[in-house]
Amino acid sequence: MTPLAISTLGIILLVVLAVVVILAAGGYMAMTRRTRARDAALHREIANAEDALAEAHALDKGWDRATLEAAARAAAAARFGADVVGTPQLVQVIDRPGVDADQAVFRVESPDGKEHRITLGRAGGEWGPA
Repeated sequence: MTPLAISTLGIILLVVLAVVVILAAGGYMAMTRRTRARDAALHREIANAEDALAEAHALDKGWDRATLEAAARAAAAARFGADVVGTPQLVQVIDRPGVDADQAVFRVESPDGKEHRITLGRAGGEWGPA
């Protein structure tokens, strides 16, 4: 046997190792692509909500961002506990005629890393869970 001779088992192990490396690299690339697409969609959604909020605020003085975020934090704390991760992100404004039909949708992240939507409604000038 020559010094460069490789056993059948060695060849099989090298092929299996190569397949695992290729699958891991492909999975990483697919996950990265999916994450970028999801982030881009979220940024578009947030930009649309901010535009709608600016328009609603110009027409109706009840859309104060600080008040909305405080109400979203309170609703998230009531639903998931005080451990909500990060700041709630406004993703949709529903400004219907009148004041009590208005709604605001926020994206929050729970301690387990999952994303959730919280919808707030306005009744009597106060924001709370819808």
